Amino acid sequence: MQNPSLEIQIKTLPSSFGVYQYFDKEDKILYVGKAKNLKKRVASYFNKNHKNGKTRVLVKKIASVKHIVVDTETDALLLENNLIKKYQPRYNVMLKDDKTYPWICIKKERFPRIFLTRRVVKDGSEYFGPYTSVRITRALLDLIKELYPLRTCAFLLSEKNIENKKYKQCLEYHIGNCKAPCEGNQTEENYNKDIKAIKQIIKGDFKETLQAFKDLMFFYASEMKFEQAQKMKEKIDNLANYQAKSTVVNPMISNVDVFSIISDESYGYINFFKIMNGSIIQSHTSEIKKKLEETDKELLELAIVEIRQRFHSQSKEIYTPFKVDLGDEIKVTVPKLGDKKRIVELSLRNAKYYRQEQFKQLKMVDPDRHTNRIMAQLKKDLRLSAEPRHIECFDNSNIQGTHPVAACVVFKNGKPSKKDYRHFNIKTVEGPDDFASMEEVVYRRYKRLLDEEQSLPQLIVIDGGKGQLSSALKSLDALGLRHKIAIIGIAKRLEEIYFPNDAIPLYLDKKSESLKIIQQLRNEAHRFSIIHHRNKRSKTAIQTELEEIPGIGQQTIVTLLQHFRSTKRVLDAPFEDLVKIIGVSRATKLYNYYHTK
Repeated sequence: MQNPSLEIQIKTLPSSFGVYQYFDKEDKILYVGKAKNLKKRVASYFNKNHKNGKTRVLVKKIASVKHIVVDTETDALLLENNLIKKYQPRYNVMLKDDKTYPWICIKKERFPRIFLTRRVVKDGSEYFGPYTSVRITRALLDLIKELYPLRTCAFLLSEKNIENKKYKQCLEYHIGNCKAPCEGNQTEENYNKDIKAIKQIIKGDFKETLQAFKDLMFFYASEMKFEQAQKMKEKIDNLANYQAKSTVVNPMISNVDVFSIISDESYGYINFFKIMNGSIIQSHTSEIKKKLEETDKELLELAIVEIRQRFHSQSKEIYTPFKVDLGDEIKVTVPKLGDKKRIVELSLRNAKYYRQEQFKQLKMVDPDRHTNRIMAQLKKDLRLSAEPRHIECFDNSNIQGTHPVAACVVFKNGKPSKKDYRHFNIKTVEGPDDFASMEEVVYRRYKRLLDEEQSLPQLIVIDGGKGQLSSALKSLDALGLRHKIAIIGIAKRLEEIYFPNDAIPLYLDKKSESLKIIQQLRNEAHRFSIIHHRNKRSKTAIQTELEEIPGIGQQTIVTLLQHFRSTKRVLDAPFEDLVKIIGVSRATKLYNYYHTK
């Protein structure tokens, strides 16, 4: 540490809960973090060598440290979150979100109106939300409208105005959407009873409302009022249908927040569920860009605090896939089985689906970012020192030792570069020896690249296990490229990935994008090699058949194939065309041979 003043600041930090802030020499805030032990946490930045480049740059820029001591870990979480939002330091992650979310407002007035709004006004009205989708919010309001006729007008329905008959029934009354409290056709007590039931529905509690409609349905049926009974049945069906769509867990699970996270090299994706009375009444997924190799635990802790503040959640219990530190005021549960476990798994699935959709959109909107992410993931998964922007893959092909050939396919930035594909005819190997063939083609390929001063790949993939990989390594050693190019082998049976001088293979997740890229390379090399092998066999078979004709030499065969392109066309060619190409004498021999056969 070069800055004596900074060293003194760190040594005098307290060993307690708190928030620390890093500033540069111009007193501009760089980073905000929380800690259980401020002294240990801050000192850790300067006591070790950081693998991440951004972390190293951050540490170099730190000129001073300021801190705020708090009583609890919860206070530290909240303070950290507020400072990040206020100052937006360059090296802190920020939740990606620029929306104003919709709310359901129950207006503070006589005969309250219920409507969707994006502005929360402190006028005593009740607000429910925020919701993550306008579509979901409108669906809920449409359900409420079907179940309970409420007024939509903005008239001042005071007792005096109603007594004086100031307002008249409007079209909404005549089509059955309102009971006309403006003319005294509905009492305030009856109206507020509906409002109370609506609040329960918004909170996810359908039980009382369903029972009330069932009681009314049976009452109307007993009174022979079948039309009214049918209307009640329709309302029960609508409510039950909405409930079926939203109920995914045990009804005993109530007032709980569920959080989960899926992450890759650059981003974290956090899903949030709000559960009331067994129903998911809110769902939201946020994207966080990593800055300093933050762990899933760090990202999830940050996101939980931010999302709960954003959605005004007061739940005292949270379900998560792993333990997080949120202080003593919130109960954190890591479910192991049953409905609680299933709801966390559902949250994880939502995060995965969101991530997949983001990738699909990214490919279309920002292909460069998608490529960067894939390259970073490959570098991490395959333990490479550099991103493999240029990859080459080799495959051998022969059938019962005949016509041995090989192929090299090239991927640049994760995509096939077909103009750089190369075929090889095996020249120095006799018989079916895949190991020797691999050694030959790898040597020939990179000897030529070196001679022509062309760029070398960052990664070589060998289609085969330890044997083929060892053969390829011999060629790299001979060319002095052993430690200049990374090389791996992939065995087909279990998709095992082998590294030089490591007997234990690596098994990547079957769904990982890194494995998919390697498989695509291997399959493309195999396809390209097979095509070359098939063409060579076909050409040899053609030449062998033509060579059997007495009086037809090698040069005549070449002339015929150059003109007609295939044996079949030679066979089908009219005698006159053959004469034009190879003369009367040879044309007669060829024509008579085929037509006699």
